[in-house]
Amino acid sequence: MTISGYGSWPTPVTSEVVVTAAVRLGEVRPDGAPGTEDTGVVWAEGRAAEGGRTQLVRRTGGDAAGSRTDLLPEGANARSAVHEYGGGAWWLHAGSPGVVWYVEWADQRLYRLDRGAAPVALTPEPAVPRGDRHADGDVAPDGTWMVVVRERHHAAHTPAAEVVNEIVRLDARAPSEPEVLVGGPDFVAAPRISPDGGTLAWLSWNHPSMPWDDVELTVRDLASGVDTVVAGGPGESVTEPQWQPDGSLTFISDRTGWWNLYRWLPGHDIEALVRIDAEIGVPGWVLGGSRYAVLEDGRVVFARSSRGFDALVVREVDGRIIELDTPFTAIGSVRADGPYAVVCVAGSPTAEPGVHRVVPAPDGAGEPGAAGVQTLRAPRDLGLHPETVSVPEPITFLSSDAAGSPRTGYALFYPPPAGHDAPEGELPPLLVVIHGGPTGSATPVLSVAVQYWTSRGFGVVDVDYGGSTGYGRAYREQLKGAWGVVDVADCLAAARTLADTGRVDPARMAIRGGSAGGFTTLAALARDDTPFSAGADHFGVADLAALARDTHKFESRYLDGLVGPWPAAEAVYTERSPLTHVERFRTPLIVLQGDEDAIVPPNQSEMIVDALRGRGVPVAYLLFAGEQHGFRQAANIRRALDAELAFYSRVFGFALPPEEGIEPVDIENL
Repeated sequence: MTISGYGSWPTPVTSEVVVTAAVRLGEVRPDGAPGTEDTGVVWAEGRAAEGGRTQLVRRTGGDAAGSRTDLLPEGANARSAVHEYGGGAWWLHAGSPGVVWYVEWADQRLYRLDRGAAPVALTPEPAVPRGDRHADGDVAPDGTWMVVVRERHHAAHTPAAEVVNEIVRLDARAPSEPEVLVGGPDFVAAPRISPDGGTLAWLSWNHPSMPWDDVELTVRDLASGVDTVVAGGPGESVTEPQWQPDGSLTFISDRTGWWNLYRWLPGHDIEALVRIDAEIGVPGWVLGGSRYAVLEDGRVVFARSSRGFDALVVREVDGRIIELDTPFTAIGSVRADGPYAVVCVAGSPTAEPGVHRVVPAPDGAGEPGAAGVQTLRAPRDLGLHPETVSVPEPITFLSSDAAGSPRTGYALFYPPPAGHDAPEGELPPLLVVIHGGPTGSATPVLSVAVQYWTSRGFGVVDVDYGGSTGYGRAYREQLKGAWGVVDVADCLAAARTLADTGRVDPARMAIRGGSAGGFTTLAALARDDTPFSAGADHFGVADLAALARDTHKFESRYLDGLVGPWPAAEAVYTERSPLTHVERFRTPLIVLQGDEDAIVPPNQSEMIVDALRGRGVPVAYLLFAGEQHGFRQAANIRRALDAELAFYSRVFGFALPPEEGIEPVDIENL
């Protein structure tokens, strides 16, 4: 055993390992006619080593190796800015093999890319640079026209109230002037064309709702112009409409309190395909997601989340629900690939996400849940010994709701791995990790950024505080009107539970989070009874009122539900804002911010840094050039991680590993 203090263990998981060959795998789609030599699969890779740009990769060949081809030309970046979070930035069409439609990040115009040709812009150059943004398109069955979400900004800094979201129709083959098909609602998403090309389905919602609150699913007969609201409305969130070959429309709804799967056929009642106490849907922060696929034989393969863990599940034709025997615990972008298989992006606690093809065994063939898995894009081989990897343990703890009544909270705890022996009597420091959203969730998949901490001797607890997804609508709504209360209570309770049970050092507990998690971090520190002795705020919210006055359209009314209507509830905004309570701050804080962040602008970070600086509270501030909401560039990801470690090393009093050459961080007032 190697004897060294917690936090200073030598580790193979350096910041260089975190970013080396690192990719963010996005959507995956089959390409080409099944059974032909031209069959392939296309997926998106966000590459930190290339400035965070998103490349599209096509894999062909049925053997284990296959062949891969980068589709986009040098420097191109398939990324949308609709809703600022994007998603749905590219798509294919079964009748047009080898053709990709994608949104270019640099100008937000829509391009068509034919194999062997240069990209052709299909949308006009807007009057304002990046003024017309596009996402979430669908191509008509005959391949001649398409529909897409367009978000129109009339000036470089269009006020949120004046940004217009619409569904437009345009030529899928050559440049054309888009025709507005759907306008009026504050937001539209998921335009989908029926198999006969005669009907359009889409989702819509209005302020102050978010897409996990109140969403309508509408269909329009394109010949008559008659609209029919199929599902949704107040108290119901609908997502992921998909047309099926028989003319039925499948979709996900939380009408029972859980995002489950339904089918609608014109002239018939809505049929529940899957009704379980688990979540199939996910919150619509990004466009273009897919958590289920209907196979040609009528079976449905879907991802479901229960108590923080995903599984791949099949609904048999007779309605039986059978969990497939796969190792995956985090699953996304589930799409049919041929008559009997799906492709998906999936990972596990011991493997980063990869692209996989899963073939459920036919009903009655083999053991229930049997499935074949072929890996099309393997996760990185990090060369880590299994004993080096910390595997999450699901934990529960006693917390309280907004009224102070007891309730159960949930989290994933990553203990320091075995293989080291710390000085006698020493306990590990703890990092309490706060996910964003705040409707996000802790994800039980191998994250090298988490192992960066655990392999050094930190315990990490990733908290699914009230408001998180994966536990049903009622749990998600525990945060309504209670942001800065319930989330903070859960984070404090998780930390104290681990300290009280002797698993971590109560004198060395830190809290860290980004975006909404940054707000919770600051709110947890702006208390006289905070148990934390260090904090890290990644582009978090310090002043709720300032955010309500100055943020992008998608979230401009989000705080109405989380805090209260603005400006009527201004007093609550003031009371909940960490900036209001700077006199309570005693805890050293490091703040990391991107200078191009349009969601949480840099002034939020600068306000809290200036306030703490003036009060003599230890504070460090790093501003990263060229970064938006979340860091994508390899050098900046490395510096942010290493700077945070250097910060904790000084605050907690452990040595940095000299072999890593980590640059110190300047901490004022320490």
